[in-house]
Amino acid sequence: MNRLTRFGAALAAAAMATGFAIAAPAFANEFPSKPVNYIIPFGPGGESDISARHQQAFFKALTGQDLVVSYKPGGGGAVGWSQLNSMGADGYNIMGINLPHIVIKPMQKDVGFKTEDIAGFSMFHYTPDALVVAADSPFKTLQDFIDHAKANPGKITLSGSGKGTSNHLAQVTFDKLADIKTTYVAFKGTGASVQALLGNQVTAQWGYTTVGAQHEGKVRLLAVAMDKRHPKLPDVPTFKELGFEIVSGAYRGIAVPKSTPADVKKKLSDIFAKINADPAFREKMEGDGFALIDVTADNYEAFIAEKTKEYVAAAKTGGVLE
Repeated sequence: MNRLTRFGAALAAAAMATGFAIAAPAFANEFPSKPVNYIIPFGPGGESDISARHQQAFFKALTGQDLVVSYKPGGGGAVGWSQLNSMGADGYNIMGINLPHIVIKPMQKDVGFKTEDIAGFSMFHYTPDALVVAADSPFKTLQDFIDHAKANPGKITLSGSGKGTSNHLAQVTFDKLADIKTTYVAFKGTGASVQALLGNQVTAQWGYTTVGAQHEGKVRLLAVAMDKRHPKLPDVPTFKELGFEIVSGAYRGIAVPKSTPADVKKKLSDIFAKINADPAFREKMEGDGFALIDVTADNYEAFIAEKTKEYVAAAKTGGVLE
């Protein structure tokens, strides 16, 4: 029996003799020491779920513990986010978060949470917005689209995932920058939005880079809202290349209950930062059309503040906010 073991045994004996419980030393319970619950505030099969499933194996390899994914859908994420701070705040309950959802929703009405209630510790990727047309569309380039929109104000219809979402705000922003007028048609989710495009219900779609990755041969992306071209879609130009300052998309991250200890939050942030840095993980995510970013607990608040300014301006222009 070594000195540390003898010391622990002495503590236990003392506790039994006096009737008092003595807490186990911190090193005996290295975090995480059991599975971590990862709640997705949407239904299964969406991009938040896909991302979490990709993270599972890497989390297990790093920590030796399982990342258990479950779902709490409703209200476009609001049901889950409104309940986050009532969950156990020991680091074993984490929840997916999305932008612009956690910013715009509480500004529209009472949804049970405020943006500042969400204690994020990681924003790990975004799905870049993209202007998408069917493969047989007469629009071969972004300029073709713009020329037609200028000649036919309001007549181009574009499907998109919801109102006040990244797709919707991208449409508002691009219309303003290109000095055109188009008509946005909100659908319930990206899947329905894609089907509207492929079924010729709309002229084009404000979708994501993932649409190009998943529907190769059926669609054509005219431009993507990124700083640089997406590695999965090297032939598709960025809006910036074509003279339009748009870098946007649906950003995803993870939060914990607000009262979670700072050291535990930092440990989680470090774990997911390591996952994000793994070349195998990055290759898997980029293959699905995602774009990786690296926002940790240390710069989360500054990132949210910057994005909030962008979203509010676009939402007011588009009539989403007053």
